[in-house]
Parts: sequence; C-alpha cells; structure tokens
Amino acid sequence: MKKLLEVYAKFAALASYLQSPFLLVVRLYWGWQLVQSGWGKLHHLDKITDYFTSLNIPLPAVSAHFVSGLEFVGGLVLIVGLGSRLIGLMLTVNMLVAYWTADREALFAVFSDPGKFYNADPYTFLFAAAMVLVFGAGLFSVDALLKKRYRGWIEKQ
Repeated sequence: MKKLLEVYAKFAALASYLQSPFLLVVRLYWGWQLVQSGWGKLHHLDKITDYFTSLNIPLPAVSAHFVSGLEFVGGLVLIVGLGSRLIGLMLTVNMLVAYWTADREALFAVFSDPGKFYNADPYTFLFAAAMVLVFGAGLFSVDALLKKRYRGWIEKQ
C-alpha cells in the first residue's frame, strides 16, 4: 500500500505541472471567444438593447454597453492574464446574471436536469471564468510576471 501511495504522489506531482499550460489554453480559447462575443455585441448594440428590454433588464441600453464592453475587454485581459481573478469574478457574475435573466429554467435545472444546465449558452463561459477566478491565471501570464517583478515591494507593504 505504501508503494502505491508513493507512486500516486509522484503522479500527482507530475500532473500538477500541467496546471499552468492548461490555464493558458483555457484563457486563450475562452478569452478569444469572449472577445468575439463582445465585439459582435458592440456592433449590434441596438439588437442587444432590444433583447435586454425583452428580458426586463433594468437600464437595458446601459446594460448592453456594459456587458458588451465587459466581454470584449474582459476577453482581452483574460488572454494576457492581467487581473485574472478580478476579471474572472466579473465574468462569473455576468454569466450567472445571463443564466438568471435568459436561461432561468436551465439554471434551476442544475440538479434535476443537469443536461439542460450545461447545454445552456452561458455554461462554458461560466465554467471558464470560474476556473480562472478559483485557480488564477497560472505561470504564463502578466499576473505572474508582475508578481515576480514586484515580490519584494509587495512583501515590504
């Protein structure tokens, strides 16, 4: 049993080296998807405003501008890994609001019909944003470079 635990510990240590490359792939892929989504919304703000109006979202024009900008700029900063946990939080909240307003039935089916929940449009964006929120950007990011560069200054504060 001891040998099995030692082998597993070595495997876990090796597998942990995949965390930063995996987070990089998540950030690059889903960041680009968010950039495209935000760009499309920015170029069709009238349609997005009408859609938000149909969902009874307060201040639909302001909300349309905010969400479009958040997705576009948020996707860009996610790609480079700048302020990743903060943008992860903002995008997670944005996707939860998207579930609440546009896919409420899917949101409430999270336990009774999980397929409906994970087939809804916000799911993959929510999952990627929550992953970056929880795990950070990884080693291949501007966040990691800033942390390394200013480690001494941060420790003095």
